[in-house]
Amino acid sequence: MQIEILISCMHQDTLSLIKRTNITGHVLVVNQCTENDYSEIGNQRVIFSSERGLSRSRNMALKNAKGDICLICDDDEIMYNDYEMKILNAFEEQKDADIIAFQIDDAGKTYINKKKKLNYLTVLKVASWQIAFRRKSIINNNIWFDETLGSGVSKAGGEEVKFLYDCLKRGLNIYFVPISIGRMIEGESKWFNGWTKEYFFDRGIFTVKLMGKIGAFLYALYFLIFKYNLYKKDISFHNALFFICKGIFK
Repeated sequence: MQIEILISCMHQDTLSLIKRTNITGHVLVVNQCTENDYSEIGNQRVIFSSERGLSRSRNMALKNAKGDICLICDDDEIMYNDYEMKILNAFEEQKDADIIAFQIDDAGKTYINKKKKLNYLTVLKVASWQIAFRRKSIINNNIWFDETLGSGVSKAGGEEVKFLYDCLKRGLNIYFVPISIGRMIEGESKWFNGWTKEYFFDRGIFTVKLMGKIGAFLYALYFLIFKYNLYKKDISFHNALFFICKGIFK
């Protein structure tokens, strides 16, 4: 099986990017810039696109991917030297897995220390840069990233969770395995701009797509209570609830 890494970025020197991320195998970069072009050198392919939006970029990568197993990667990761072997072994051991979420170190996340099959609740904790998938499982089920979500169009992200929800709805199997395949370079988030009213409004829009109005409202209460210490300096509980509900019931 061939492993291919899919990277979405903007205005990057792609050769420097590939070297910096320590990618040694097959890679497809979608570089959103001011031109439309394509280049291929060995196992490195680059699509230059004037389109905008993270989900649109990832869909372009999906449409042009060639690998049997594809890994979504951000431009602020460094892959470990043995990442291909770890990914390949995980899919060979878990024959029924369509998608596997791996560990990325130094990303501000905590992980469980055992393999687990994921469901509608547990995929809420998965970030895009953990996700590897069998390309045919995704393409054959006509699953794409929602282009109304994600960096460039939404303050609240969520495109990867909607993607995983769509996978579950089509009966695909998603697992987490406690294997580290890379680490995150410390830096500022490219999409999170603080606990603003726009963030909570967009979060309402995002969650209602997943859970419907009642489910999104109940999850909003849970989220606002358990995240209170993080956002309380920027916005009150009542204002956060107002804007998240405005997104849900708009």
